[in-house]
Amino acid sequence: MGTAPPRRFVTYLFYALGLAVGLFILVLLFGKRHELTGAFHELSHLNYWWVLGAFAAEALSFVGYAYLQRVVLRMGGARLSLSSLTLVSLANIAIAYTIPGEPAVSSAYRYRFFRQRGASGASAGWAILTILIAQAIGMSLLLLLGVVVALAGNTGVHDTALVVVGLVVVLAAGALLVRRDLLLRFLGSVVHFSQRVTGHPRDALGRRIESTLARMRDIPMSTGSTLHVVSIATMIWLIDFLCLVCCFGAVHATIPWHGVLLAFGVSQIVASLPFIPGGIGVVEGSLAVILVAYGTAKVPALAVVLFYRLLTFWLAILVGWACIGAIEWRVRAARTRSVTTDGAVLVEGS
Repeated sequence: MGTAPPRRFVTYLFYALGLAVGLFILVLLFGKRHELTGAFHELSHLNYWWVLGAFAAEALSFVGYAYLQRVVLRMGGARLSLSSLTLVSLANIAIAYTIPGEPAVSSAYRYRFFRQRGASGASAGWAILTILIAQAIGMSLLLLLGVVVALAGNTGVHDTALVVVGLVVVLAAGALLVRRDLLLRFLGSVVHFSQRVTGHPRDALGRRIESTLARMRDIPMSTGSTLHVVSIATMIWLIDFLCLVCCFGAVHATIPWHGVLLAFGVSQIVASLPFIPGGIGVVEGSLAVILVAYGTAKVPALAVVLFYRLLTFWLAILVGWACIGAIEWRVRAARTRSVTTDGAVLVEGS
């Protein structure tokens, strides 16, 4: 009798297939040599003031994300420093972009980080869930605004139904954030169903998960707190959008205002697809295609996409893995100090 392939093998297989799809799209996108040469020529004549603005916006978005985590963790009774949360934000990006199994792996890493720094299991899990929902609402709002602006710029085209559907989705997500207890009860039911059907998670782990979900339901979150968290999440997306706008200035390209916000929103949605690491290829393709559709010439559009992804993807990976190294070094140093201190106490007491 054949056995089912291990879950890890399936995860790596999907990761490899997603990477192959992304690379194939990259080859199609940058396949014409003269256009790619033209884009690199644009990158060799950067406006460094706009480059500085793009760097500053991207750095500010990471600090803003750290601040969002700090706010949500405090609601759950945990207090972590802004500097440490900035480090883990950068580390999370590197993990999300390079390690198969997203979003579970980066969420597990962040959960462990919160726990190591004194947050309870319920507080850490609640914070991760709340931030994910708030980010989704913020992105939905921005994408909805991008659709409205794009429709307004298209003379004679009015799609009220699309806007209404978008508003309903945003309001439903907001209600879900306020009534997280319903979502948590649903997750508890999923755990029970999984145990009956597959036998996993096993008894001890299953009881721990149920206990954590029950404690998460006890953490309060008012409508005012919800609005506060969603506004921060939306502002972070806007700052990241500002980074894209600065990339246009950096390569001396004209900004297609009617379509740039829509292009940004779509690219962020496809970047979150779990089977394509970091949305490689798909993000570049969606950004370039929408920018060209709204009036940007192909060579400047490619230059903008290349510079934006260099900053927000490749550089973020390098900095993120450096942060992972810094975090692990701090953890080991703290363990060494603890062992040394315990040893000194034992010697003094003997």
